[in-house]
Amino acid sequence: MHLQNNTILITGGTSGFGYEFASRLLALGNTVIITGRNADKLRETQQKLPAVHIIQSDVRKPEDIVRLHDQVTRQFPALNMLINNAGEMRKLIMQQEGEEKDLTREIEINLMGPVRMTEQFLPHLKKQKNAAILNVTSGIALMPMPLTPVYSASKAGLRSFTQALRVQLKHSTVKVFELVAPGSPTPLNDKFLEVDGFNPKMLMPADKIIEAAINGLKKDQYEIYPGIFKVLRFVIRLFPAAMLSFVSKMGAKEMYAPAFNH
Repeated sequence: MHLQNNTILITGGTSGFGYEFASRLLALGNTVIITGRNADKLRETQQKLPAVHIIQSDVRKPEDIVRLHDQVTRQFPALNMLINNAGEMRKLIMQQEGEEKDLTREIEINLMGPVRMTEQFLPHLKKQKNAAILNVTSGIALMPMPLTPVYSASKAGLRSFTQALRVQLKHSTVKVFELVAPGSPTPLNDKFLEVDGFNPKMLMPADKIIEAAINGLKKDQYEIYPGIFKVLRFVIRLFPAAMLSFVSKMGAKEMYAPAFNH
């Protein structure tokens, strides 16, 4: 994939991976549009990256996606790349009672958002000579993390969707990439810093992850595994029970406490 002179739309572009993608891709000479739910954060990002174009939009809302498509394809008809990056991860103890869980929130953001974005923008992308969709999944797509059951399911679902989409678009001009991202010190993971068993030293800096993603895109590497996941994906495949037992230690006190309270 040539990464110069493209027109690229990135969801969730105000922080973390989305911000790093925007910064790197602008530096390579691309037109970059980012979305986000928070107008103030979008304006702050534009102050840091004056060349970036901003549009307020929420991937949870199908009507926002329709409006986004109409606006982007009208203002940026050369759009040829979509990066489905917007995501959310929460601790969720299913046996914990007495609180509103909003159970499908991560499914709507992490899975249905990319599915709807793809459906809406695919006809336009297919008209371009060179086009691409990049879906940002997670190492948790390879193996669930019990402390985040719905996030785990959403990213596993997005990985499956991405693989199927790649097959369907095999004979089109649209390339389908997946970034299997390791944990990173981004706002997504801030809420886990105080969780028992969480080791910040295992996190990979966001700029290093996006550097690996950019290099993977340039090489047409359809599944991109930065850092530890180059090796860990094989370990997970060979020893799934042992790896699940290992990640189950994170947040064990929180997960098991409700059961002992009955």
